Amino acid sequence: MQSPTATATATATSIPSPLHNPILFPPKFPPNPLLFRRQSFHPQTMTTSVGRFKINSKADNNSDAFVTVTEFAGKGGADVGDDLVVLYSHLEYAFKRIAALVASPVNSSLGKSSGDGGDVGSGRDKPKPLDIVSNEILLSCLRNSGKVAVMASEEDDAPVWITDDGPFVVVTDPLDGSRNIDASIPTGTIFGIYNRLIELDSLPVEEKGMLNSLQSGSRLIAAGYVLYSSATILCTSFGSGAHAFTLDHSTGDFVLTHPNIKIPPRGQIYSVNDARYFDWPEGLRRYIDTIRQGKGKFPKKYSARYICSLVADFHRTLMYGGVAMNPRHHLRLVYEANPLSFLAEQAGGKGSDGKHRILSIQPIKLHQRLPLFLGSPDDIDELESYGDVQQTVNPGYDV
Repeated sequence: MQSPTATATATATSIPSPLHNPILFPPKFPPNPLLFRRQSFHPQTMTTSVGRFKINSKADNNSDAFVTVTEFAGKGGADVGDDLVVLYSHLEYAFKRIAALVASPVNSSLGKSSGDGGDVGSGRDKPKPLDIVSNEILLSCLRNSGKVAVMASEEDDAPVWITDDGPFVVVTDPLDGSRNIDASIPTGTIFGIYNRLIELDSLPVEEKGMLNSLQSGSRLIAAGYVLYSSATILCTSFGSGAHAFTLDHSTGDFVLTHPNIKIPPRGQIYSVNDARYFDWPEGLRRYIDTIRQGKGKFPKKYSARYICSLVADFHRTLMYGGVAMNPRHHLRLVYEANPLSFLAEQAGGKGSDGKHRILSIQPIKLHQRLPLFLGSPDDIDELESYGDVQQTVNPGYDV
């Protein structure tokens, strides 16, 4: 079987492989002590400072330090365990490499798909070289971590078994929204982390790899997304709230900028492809018509905001409230709907397929698709009350 990297090379022969390009991916270097001072992490003394969060050390109240993901997850903060801290350090490195890749001139050719579009095996979309390279970056970093038993990705037909004694399972969409890369529209990485099911260890590799990857979203121990936009933002949860970290290019660290994100109970924005209005079921059309006119339970007219990038639309919804949706059976339960619904719930919001809580749905296929509605709890409840909101037809569209 030809490797994904070989596939990427074959489809973009005129473009040198970016994986070892020292310009795109310079060697990792320690933070400059003159730019970035470190201290002990005392969450109870966090105060706001110039858009970031600083730590007032009990030992020296006159000194400041910014909280990195490692410090936040470590023993001085959330204390999620050494194994998960190590895994996150490798994930961070992967995210920084992908961020450099999507921001580089190389992506102009790597972002284009070869051959015809459409779906391929197992319900997957036709992969593009940029997706494949991002997938390879993530897989390489997870291998190097030594902490992951299996990775299930949107880019692979089946889960990839990595090591027998890895304590974690990682599911991921390596580069969501890559079809819009040439227009510089924000893209993202989505990921979820489970504990390895040790009771399956005696099964054959293919079987235990698949069953570990098909865990219910209610069993997630951590999840997150990375938004590659004007800033590179890692939003994640370890099961005790949602927190966002912004990449500081002067130090190479993701630093805490939005602790304990709380989605507003109700927003005033809906995010959906309005061009498909006439293909929607009656319930969804009535819901959108009602809130646009300000005649819903919230007596203000809603505004439409739609980027057509799942991570970007969800990030805005998380910040401002409202609802982001795709009513078609289009988004993947395992590595899109589950991780984002986990984050939504950790921020006080909801994730639904229009009828059921996403995290309560047991996956039966790796690339299983479903409608997805994410957002403020009151908005999701109101939308579900209309009943018929799932779109079952999709005539006349290629996208």
